[in-house]
Amino acid sequence: MRLPTPAVLITATALLLSACGTTENTENTAVAPSEAAASGPVTVTDSRGKAVTLKAPAKRVVALEWGEAEMVASLGVMPVGAADVAGYNVWDKAAPLTAEVKDVGKRNEPSVDAIVGLNPDVVIMAEERDSTLVPQIEKYVPVVVTKASDASRNFDRLREDFKLIAKTVGKEAEADKQLSEMDAKLAEGKKAVEAKGAAGTPFLMADGYLEGSTVSIRPFGKGSLVSDTAEAVGLKNAWTGKVDPQWGLGQTDVEGLTALTDPKTVLFYSAAEEDVFTTGLAQNAVYQRLPFVVSKKIHKLQAGTWTFGGPKSIIMTADQIVKAVTT
Repeated sequence: MRLPTPAVLITATALLLSACGTTENTENTAVAPSEAAASGPVTVTDSRGKAVTLKAPAKRVVALEWGEAEMVASLGVMPVGAADVAGYNVWDKAAPLTAEVKDVGKRNEPSVDAIVGLNPDVVIMAEERDSTLVPQIEKYVPVVVTKASDASRNFDRLREDFKLIAKTVGKEAEADKQLSEMDAKLAEGKKAVEAKGAAGTPFLMADGYLEGSTVSIRPFGKGSLVSDTAEAVGLKNAWTGKVDPQWGLGQTDVEGLTALTDPKTVLFYSAAEEDVFTTGLAQNAVYQRLPFVVSKKIHKLQAGTWTFGGPKSIIMTADQIVKAVTT
């Protein structure tokens, strides 16, 4: 079973394995970051470089990717609709969605009719979706497009996406507060790691899935959001294999992991449903000889730790990483 990923990652992964508002091109209009002032027209410039103007901060929001849904909900604006709500509730527990949130279809194939039927003020979606989807939705509803990921600058990208969404929904002060909390958590975690003498600990962050009887491993390389989180608290990513430029994700098999020879290496992995690291690899002789298996330095992230989320997910991930190397 293949693991859930951001719907826009499907194209990037394939490439890796084979090798009522208005929109216009204008500059972003400054709006004072205060909740009190967030009642009149709002203009934001999204990742397409397009300005999207709303009559007022959006209250009825549809989010078509889990990371974006998490960001909206964490800001105190519960989406009226989201893609694959059941999946979100399994894979992302950083900002729970209420039972009132309507499902608008799959993340890679949402229903335009379902979206429009919710009468949203705005639809927030990630970059690189089907190019025909945005114009279909924009016939009826303004669309704000996020960058979603950038392995060359993922923390800066996250801040920009979060502030973009916050301005769209009139919650800029809350966004600033959460980003400050995230920064403080990372700084606190780094101090704890250093105090324990664990700075520079090599790590592998990965998930895996079964294709028939074959186990495929997906390492999170340098530049992936969870790798940046681990490195921000003082660890060092041990995976140096090829990764894609947007998400920082690689692809390998168990034999490919034999390049990791440092006995200090720690494995962190994600598995909210099928856990191939304890089932599909339980009897694999190559896996059993890997340094982190021999030393029992293996840590499964808590179910609902979304590795492509917002500030709340970063805090949730950082807490687990720091605890693993300091206790």
